[in-house]
Amino acid sequence: MKGLALDAALARLLIIVLMVLTLLPFLSMFSAALAPSGSYPPGLAWPENPQWVNFAKAFEVAEMDQLLLSSLLIVVGTVPLSVLFATMAGYGLAKFDKGRGRWFYLVFVLGLTLPFEAVITPLYYEIKALGLLNTRFAIILPLIGLYMPFGVYWMRTHFVNTPKELSEAAQIDGASEWKQFWLVHVPLARPAIMSLAILQFLWTWNQFLLPVVLVQDPLQRTMAGALGAFQGQWGTDIPLLCAGALLILAPTIAIFLIFQRQFVAALLQGAVKG
Repeated sequence: MKGLALDAALARLLIIVLMVLTLLPFLSMFSAALAPSGSYPPGLAWPENPQWVNFAKAFEVAEMDQLLLSSLLIVVGTVPLSVLFATMAGYGLAKFDKGRGRWFYLVFVLGLTLPFEAVITPLYYEIKALGLLNTRFAIILPLIGLYMPFGVYWMRTHFVNTPKELSEAAQIDGASEWKQFWLVHVPLARPAIMSLAILQFLWTWNQFLLPVVLVQDPLQRTMAGALGAFQGQWGTDIPLLCAGALLILAPTIAIFLIFQRQFVAALLQGAVKG
């Protein structure tokens, strides 16, 4: 019993240490954001006269309202379609996991090894040839394609582990393949679909490289992509820069906190099945 209690205490201590290490950069940014504008904050220290107005000023000078709208348009154009395509493709590859289906799946797995940096130059010329450069479609269309390998892998892993008896029972009741997919398997895959949607929302919201390369107007980029222009204009004002960075991070943290139960449930489900 003493050994178990000691293990539990060590586990709690490790969790606390990891939490402190995770929160420390955010606390440092928060204290720096409250320092007087134009000053150089000394580090993790609470300022004597917190300048809460820095957040309002960062919101105004960075035109956060327009950046929020632009990011929302890009997320709405990217995440639903990529999740839909990944779910359908994952189900198809799980259903037909032999012969050509296995080869198609290997192609998607190979796509997991491709970093964004390796395809950014071909993407630039392809988007330019399509006449979509400097538009939000220049970000949406490549992201849908780049998300497919992970999305297909994620959803196929879920569908492969669903009992085949569910499909057989639906077949006996006269359900077609299409009805089996929409009425039986998709409702059961809700945790996996939700977690995939959350992940892709976070990746899209925090996408930096593609918006900077493919879109010149900062107001048509994602919020993270627009941070580059904000940094170029206010890079010497550390408090204002930290305030702007925290404003950009706020929506992603809020989304994760709201949907954390679904996200953790899906991860645990995958871990048990794996």
